Amino acid sequence: MTTESTAPVADTRRSDARRRGILEAAQRIFLERGYAATSMSEIAASVGGSKGTLYNYFRSKEELFEALMQEICVRAAAVFDSLPPPGSHAGLRASLIELGVSFMNLLLLDEIVAVNRIVIAECGRFPELGRMFYEAGPRRGEIRFSEYFERAMAADLVRRDDPKVVGQRLKDLVMSDLYLRRLWGVVDAIGPRELRDHVDRSVDVFLRAYAA
Repeated sequence: MTTESTAPVADTRRSDARRRGILEAAQRIFLERGYAATSMSEIAASVGGSKGTLYNYFRSKEELFEALMQEICVRAAAVFDSLPPPGSHAGLRASLIELGVSFMNLLLLDEIVAVNRIVIAECGRFPELGRMFYEAGPRRGEIRFSEYFERAMAADLVRRDDPKVVGQRLKDLVMSDLYLRRLWGVVDAIGPRELRDHVDRSVDVFLRAYAA
């Protein structure tokens, strides 16, 4: 292989590594200081480069924050890829419990909680943050929930309805109480037994309304 052919590959790897370093520094600073208090100069200094170099990768703080939201939410949403299928009538409850527990374990990750707090704190002054976060994370989750319940309805396991609405109902039930207490800092951690008991009860309420 010639030097000419390897040079573009090496340049791409260096560029990718540089972008990764910027995103890692930005995540740390945004989560520590919030959106408004974070500056591009501070991020540039953290990665050891000039602000001009930073702007070669991200044209604004808003664009950088959006890229960070995409990075965090896409990485976290991989949890949906390992979810069990709806199964049979006999296995539906167990499948929904696993779905609820997996979803809550995602939401309760420290970085996801921190991002939610930033968006809530800053979206009054920066409404675009709410839109960015919704598109990067919650909307993707809504789509995956809808797909799940489309399959469950096709198998006559769940009462026919708008799958998006049905997914929202389960999501709202499993997020109730525990998630808000964690988001508000009332509790620092939620144990696996407490979480599963909460999801068990939420699924039972859901099935009383939607089981076929």
